[in-house]
Amino acid sequence: MRMLSSLAAIAVLAGLPVAAQQAPACAPDNGGLKLPKGFCAMMIGQELGNVRHLAVAPNGDIFAGVVGQKGGLYLMRDTTGDGTIDLVRRINEISGTGVLLTGDAVYFAPDDRILRYPWKKGALQPSAPADTIVSGLPVGGHRAKGLVLGSDGGLYVTFGSRTNSCQEKDRTTSSPGVNPCVELNERAGIWRFDPRKPGQKVTDGRRFATGLRNPMAMAIEPHDGTLYMATHGRDQLTENWGFPAEEGRENPAEEFGPVPDGANYGWPYCYFDPRQRKKVKAPEFGGDGRTVADCGQYAQPAIGFPAHWAPMSVVFYVGRQFPLDYRGGVFIAFHGSWNRGPTPDLQQGFRVVYVPFEDGKPTGRYEDFALPAGAANSIRPAGLAVGPDGSLYIGSDAQQKIWRVLYRP
Repeated sequence: MRMLSSLAAIAVLAGLPVAAQQAPACAPDNGGLKLPKGFCAMMIGQELGNVRHLAVAPNGDIFAGVVGQKGGLYLMRDTTGDGTIDLVRRINEISGTGVLLTGDAVYFAPDDRILRYPWKKGALQPSAPADTIVSGLPVGGHRAKGLVLGSDGGLYVTFGSRTNSCQEKDRTTSSPGVNPCVELNERAGIWRFDPRKPGQKVTDGRRFATGLRNPMAMAIEPHDGTLYMATHGRDQLTENWGFPAEEGRENPAEEFGPVPDGANYGWPYCYFDPRQRKKVKAPEFGGDGRTVADCGQYAQPAIGFPAHWAPMSVVFYVGRQFPLDYRGGVFIAFHGSWNRGPTPDLQQGFRVVYVPFEDGKPTGRYEDFALPAGAANSIRPAGLAVGPDGSLYIGSDAQQKIWRVLYRP
């Protein structure tokens, strides 16, 4: 058994992880990631299940929402100081995505409810059974839930749409849209709840924003408290409506932008064309890929990312380890496409990008940050978190792995 440093030994005796006590060594190949100059990475865990959203506690513990057969809320810890996860504890066995940490609790979002676990700093298990904060959340369709605690103290929860584009017959050729789309009353938006009140139902919440097909990636801008989201756009313009293959491949944009109270981003009636840089009417509601009609009334994104990239997680960089150019901006994890074309070489995404902010606002541009060093889909990022030392953590659900990215010029 190898000896720990005296500092690490003290941490172990105190029942605390030692991951933050020592600077870990990056992998020679960065664990399969391609990063900008000066950055390096190490794979800190694998075979972890299909990890989705991540949160890192002040002591370095990682909390992860995991979906699928090994689903549940997990706590992961490095107890030896070598930078890798060697302790994995499954807190529950309910598949779910969203994870949120506060000073005294861990929130977890299975598809149909929000759980709140009382948690003491450095503990390996909750101090009491979970409270069910909200139950009866909508399932089916885009069922995964994202969570964020607003600057106003509210708990914000994403409700993805049940359908692709609110057709009378979902994902069916030439089936018209339901107008008005009654699904918007209960889905395709962001709802606000009281984070400390157990026993709430959906009707106890308030619809904060609407017209968002699947906005599971959310974060709060740390300076002015603005809520930002990235949402999945609709599919099947070519398959269901006969649009040219290129149109179906390049539309609609994956939208990223601010979400003020009452915002309406226009789904399912309109979508954002990243080449025309405007919203156009969806074919289910009489559009032809060019008609704008009343689409100008809806919220416009700060950035329209390429179609079908599938944004999964958003995190603002609040650390101090990375260079100044990265501070105050946002990282977005994209899962990658499955429907940009009939052949694998046409699929895109599979990356983490960085969006700079100036004066608290997105600049409108972005740059690739973490790309697969091998095959295009060798990483499918789904979770992001910033650690207490300023490292960026990236989780990939398809690969069941977590990386830690550091800056070492």
